[in-house]
Amino acid sequence: MSATSHTVEHVGGVVTHELGIIGAVAAELTDEQRALLGRHASIRRIWPNGTAELTGKKSGSNGGGNSTVVETYYPTHLGADQLHAEGIDGSGVTIAVLDSGAFNDYGLLDSSSGRGRILVHYDAVNNTQRTVEVQDYLHDDQGHGSHVTSVAVSSRRAESGLFNGMAPDADLAVIRAFGANGQSSYADVIRGIDWAVANKDAYGIRVLNCSFSAEPQSYYWDDPLNQAVMEAWRMGLVVVASAGNRGPDPMTIGVPGNLPYIITVGAMTDNYTPENFQDDVLASFSSTGPTVEAFVKPDLVAPGGHVKGLMKNNAQIAKDHPEFHDGGRYFNMSGTSQATAFVSGIVALMLEAEPALMPDQVKYRLMDSADRASFSGGSPTYSIFQQGAGRVDAYGAVHSMATGSANANLDIDADLAGTQHFRGPADAYPPKGNGGYTFFIRAADGTPIEDDGYLWNGKYTYQDGFVWNDTFIWSDTFIWSDGFIWNDTFIWSDTVLWSDGFIWSDLYTEALFTESWVPQE
Repeated sequence: MSATSHTVEHVGGVVTHELGIIGAVAAELTDEQRALLGRHASIRRIWPNGTAELTGKKSGSNGGGNSTVVETYYPTHLGADQLHAEGIDGSGVTIAVLDSGAFNDYGLLDSSSGRGRILVHYDAVNNTQRTVEVQDYLHDDQGHGSHVTSVAVSSRRAESGLFNGMAPDADLAVIRAFGANGQSSYADVIRGIDWAVANKDAYGIRVLNCSFSAEPQSYYWDDPLNQAVMEAWRMGLVVVASAGNRGPDPMTIGVPGNLPYIITVGAMTDNYTPENFQDDVLASFSSTGPTVEAFVKPDLVAPGGHVKGLMKNNAQIAKDHPEFHDGGRYFNMSGTSQATAFVSGIVALMLEAEPALMPDQVKYRLMDSADRASFSGGSPTYSIFQQGAGRVDAYGAVHSMATGSANANLDIDADLAGTQHFRGPADAYPPKGNGGYTFFIRAADGTPIEDDGYLWNGKYTYQDGFVWNDTFIWSDTFIWSDGFIWNDTFIWSDTVLWSDGFIWSDLYTEALFTESWVPQE
């Protein structure tokens, strides 16, 4: 009898097979026994006992998909692999993913040690909650939720030994609010956020992933979904939201990404060369700022082109686009939704390394450590309205010693109370000839800043030969959240299509969507 067999029997398990050829055993385990075994130092990994069938399944089946693990590259691309090697893997931090659900793949169900890590499943549509045998209630008819969740936390390892996900040992709270068509109502999503805030302490929820977007219908402070998200941020949840997929035009940031407080993520792509950073480019679909209230968004960019993640082949997205499914478990998908999930995983790594960090501190360190896209001479390739602080750097963010705090000149309590609202530092020169607005930044003293990426004519720029470096550090003279009080003289205030008295009479039917499908990029 092997030492592994003794260990299994010690926790009460029943060994059914000695698999010496791979140095393993097969055993029958209860959930409690599996959890005990997963914490044992001599056990490297626990796999579920899958089924085997004769070959010959047609393309698009799930045959072999559960055992075949591919290399996703992104943890290496963003420096998370170095953190994993240091033992920083998201342990002890729960990410709540508010989306279309998740499916029963071991990369989602279990941590890298085989420990079950989905703590709770909350169905915001039916207002039901499951904490016992959660996996029996998991489903994801659309596939979007599974995909973004796997980007953030998949514990699958490729042959290289590298994880697929950014925070492979983080815990999960699955909040299902979107159906097979990727649509939800404001009411269901807000109920999901409400549940996350009410249960954050019970399940250790520190991060709320919002990979969805709606076109703004009011100023940021009037939107009821934004109000719920602001409350979540105020109560200590780090909210990470997608910028939207309506780029490359300016002023296309969606709700809730248009909130100045939270972390809003745009997308870049590796140009199908993950090993070469120097040809990475901004994704053309990624929504850009400024917001109507003059805030610079997005805050950061992360990979969002042809991202490989987990999805059942009979999920609605996979059925609509079968050419991007490998017939097993993996699907290629593009969007700021995926970029958002990368950042959520990184936030979990940051909070494991330093649990006392508050949301404003997390945001500050992420932006302070980001790498901007720039030419070899140092000038930025993209405006801050396109790339924000730049591409997120997992290793730099976790090891940052920056002591600043984002949103320092905003007052979220006053904003939520309705006694004071804010405007960002962006401004615009009126069109000349057939051109559009030219956007720029004003310093704290009101002086326009028109160089080094602060001036933008609203056009999409695609350039070769640039690098992502670490020279784009915010100085004290450029603070996004300077707290300008809203006034009616803002240059483009007359162009918006809503009034201050917008009535949310359609609260229960107002449509929200997971990010719209975009071509692979």
